[in-house]
Amino acid sequence: MLTLTLLVLAIAGLLIVMRREAGALPALAVTAGLGLVGLVAGASILGVLLMIAAAAITVCGLPALRTRWLTPRLFALFKKVAPKVSDTERTALEAGSVAWDGELFTGRPDWKKLLDYRDEGLSDEERAFLDHQCSVAAGMCNAWEIARERADLPQELWDYLKQEGFFGMIIPKAYGGLGFSAKAQSLVLQKLSVSETLMVTVGVPNSLGPGELLLKYGTEQQKDHYLPRLADGREIPCFGLTGPRAGSDATALPDTGVVCKQMVDGEEVLGLRLNFEKRWITLAPIASVVGLAFRLFDPDQLLGEEEDRGITLALIPRDTDGMEIGRRHHPIGSPFLNGPIKGHDVFVPLSTIIGGPEMIGQGWRMLVECLSIGRCITLPSGATGTARYALGWSGGFARIRRQFNVPVAEMEGIQEPLARMAALAYVSRAAVYQTANTIDHGEKPAVPSAILKSQLTEFQRVILGDAMDIHGGKAVTLGPRNYLGIGYSANPVAITVEGANIMTRNLMIFGQGAIRCHPYVLEELAAKDADDAAAFDRSFFGHAGLIFGNAARALTQGLGLGQPSVPFDEIAAPYARDIARLSAGFGLCADAAMASLGSQLKQREMLSARLGDVLSNLYLASMTLKQWHEGHKVEGEAALLHYGCRFLLGRAEQALDELFDNLPSRALGRTLRVIVMPTGRRWKRPEDTLTREIAQNVSRDTPLRRHLLDATWQENDGSRDNPLARYNALLASQERAEALYRRVNKAYAKGQLPAEALHPEARVEAALAAGLIGEEDATFMQEREAAVLELLTVDDFAYDAFVTDKTKVLRHQPA
Repeated sequence: MLTLTLLVLAIAGLLIVMRREAGALPALAVTAGLGLVGLVAGASILGVLLMIAAAAITVCGLPALRTRWLTPRLFALFKKVAPKVSDTERTALEAGSVAWDGELFTGRPDWKKLLDYRDEGLSDEERAFLDHQCSVAAGMCNAWEIARERADLPQELWDYLKQEGFFGMIIPKAYGGLGFSAKAQSLVLQKLSVSETLMVTVGVPNSLGPGELLLKYGTEQQKDHYLPRLADGREIPCFGLTGPRAGSDATALPDTGVVCKQMVDGEEVLGLRLNFEKRWITLAPIASVVGLAFRLFDPDQLLGEEEDRGITLALIPRDTDGMEIGRRHHPIGSPFLNGPIKGHDVFVPLSTIIGGPEMIGQGWRMLVECLSIGRCITLPSGATGTARYALGWSGGFARIRRQFNVPVAEMEGIQEPLARMAALAYVSRAAVYQTANTIDHGEKPAVPSAILKSQLTEFQRVILGDAMDIHGGKAVTLGPRNYLGIGYSANPVAITVEGANIMTRNLMIFGQGAIRCHPYVLEELAAKDADDAAAFDRSFFGHAGLIFGNAARALTQGLGLGQPSVPFDEIAAPYARDIARLSAGFGLCADAAMASLGSQLKQREMLSARLGDVLSNLYLASMTLKQWHEGHKVEGEAALLHYGCRFLLGRAEQALDELFDNLPSRALGRTLRVIVMPTGRRWKRPEDTLTREIAQNVSRDTPLRRHLLDATWQENDGSRDNPLARYNALLASQERAEALYRRVNKAYAKGQLPAEALHPEARVEAALAAGLIGEEDATFMQEREAAVLELLTVDDFAYDAFVTDKTKVLRHQPA
């Protein structure tokens, strides 16, 4: 009995020490103290084992001893097996900043640090712009007209965007821009995503474009000249990075610049001779100024002894001799302006280099740092806005579309995708808004930008697929009335650009995060590069303490012991505690994968992707909890929080489960499963009761629906047809209509109305004639049915309307 008691005390004491990462001395006190008790009290075998453990802790854990014999050996081994970090990778790792993503790597996330990023909301100016200018711009769009009739935005919309400063949201007011916060930019793009072409047209100049690069790195002369002209639309920018052979591997640029001298207007000028071929460049066909990335060489050593000067960025006017620009690509599903740029022996002076000659060779760092912010906002905001519009349209359609004498919104087959759409839209909105809020607090979120870009555009793909399924024939028939089909077909663009989702998920999220966000790995690599044994000792044994700590936290919390304190209400707290549990498990698994696979982990992309999935889902769930904590909650919102968090945490557990099954070391996989999930998986798919509740709420005029559609284009001002406004109007009178539907259909079923009254309009007329409803109700229903029929109607065209070459039309039947 004594032996069992001492064993339990030893395990409990060591788990407490490990959970707190208290270090070697407390662990030594536990093992030596209990070992001494065992020897004295007669539990000699356990006492000896504990004293041996105490001796091992002494020689391995106390710095004064281990630095003499253990650290040098470990350091030598580490230098042999540590992955080599290239200059390109190091630049990416050092770009941006680490915030909540780093907390999730620790296994003990401090929620106070997340909540310290307080949301101050929008300024009055930003809110007014969102309410007015964005509504006016959205009201000038029709997807069919833009995609099929113009292949461009209307001229009056271009003029309005320039007039109101849409292209200068990120440019400070001192240069004539709007100087908006990141949150305001995100909400503007969400509202404009009623048209993907409009969103892209506004988003790109405010993201990875010359404007942001000039702001951060431009010379004062460059800023003074270009920023006011970019802000008011006198200059339309584009940025040429990708090309036929440089896509995901953007550092493999084959485009070159050579330092040379050339006579210009009778004067010898020192400059660059550029040769390049770029593709997929948004706004290139109409751009007046081109940002260009290229590899710079100085073979004649005109700038110094170094010949290969590295990736460099320049800003080149459209009319520069030798540049070919103006042709268009045809992006799938959307006519946003995108095209190739070529240049042969294009000469430009050194003054065109962004930031001047001092920034030669700094192009990759400049691009990565700008991407860490721009990629957090543009595409994630577009995906979120698209999700919310698709939800609004689908909820409205499902309520007014009747089959079997009931709205299809009452059918569980429709309720399931409708609830999923609502939950993913809710999570997306929280994640992009709260991440933008951290940007407004000075963060440059590199890893979260990869998470948001890949995850939210994948959510968009799911949501649009669900919306198409709900709409059926309404959405698969293109024409001016189809508000969904063109956006659905354009979705692959968002999946592919700014870092294709396959690459981002498999290589970037964990591949970058494992080093950038980990509390110790970057320090260990820096110690290796500096050959600093003392720094290595501190970071390596701190890392070891973290591993033991995460193992203890994952195991005890998995068993329901020692749950962390979290600053949330009773609805959100269980999810926050489980995020902490899975964070500990994730940290342990990340270290186990890196230790067991070493540099091979780079090639084991499926394992890396699963670890990235865990991090992504924990990050999205954290942002959702913060939004809940700070937001103005509405009736029915708790169901969305439950659905969203259970969905995300279930996906995180699924990724861990698959990781355990696929680690090369089966023993390691089984051990990790026991530690991280000692009682198995906790989270399953959300219950049907949640699904039904959410679907009912988003397909009716409810506070939850209005909350989810806040800051979307819902005005019905007559400038363009707004289906969302029409659905909202019909839902506002839905209760009255449903009562009349029931009365009229019941009368028809009883034979009180003529059998030939098959259409709703005929039944209403017959019910009026039979005295079952009054004149006012009949008029209401007739007007309503006309509005419903218009929303259900699809377009048709002349037989040869889609044939571009009329001579090739086949006339199968006589005219």
